[in-house]
Amino acid sequence: MKSHSAWLTSGASQRVPTEYFVLANLREKGKIIGRLADHPIADIVVDASGLQYRFVGVAPRDRSGRFDVEALRTGEWIVQPGLVYAVDSKAPSSRPPRHGRGRHRS
Repeated sequence: MKSHSAWLTSGASQRVPTEYFVLANLREKGKIIGRLADHPIADIVVDASGLQYRFVGVAPRDRSGRFDVEALRTGEWIVQPGLVYAVDSKAPSSRPPRHGRGRHRS
């Protein structure tokens, strides 16, 4: 996967909607490790496809107050109200594997 900043050039973040970098419809998993803007910070969140993301920090903002999406590293995403989560590549998917797809029957 390319780094977000690899395809964003200087000033491009003002043209690319921040929503492209925001995860939604997540469920909390693991411990609540803090709060930001009265919102609980879960150590781990899971999306609808079962991918897990681990909390890595708070999203920086640019001079205009928008999230600075160019500061995100590869695999990092924003979760409202401004938390940064990274794909947890070591965690197994919490979704059961699909059978029959990608398998050749003999």
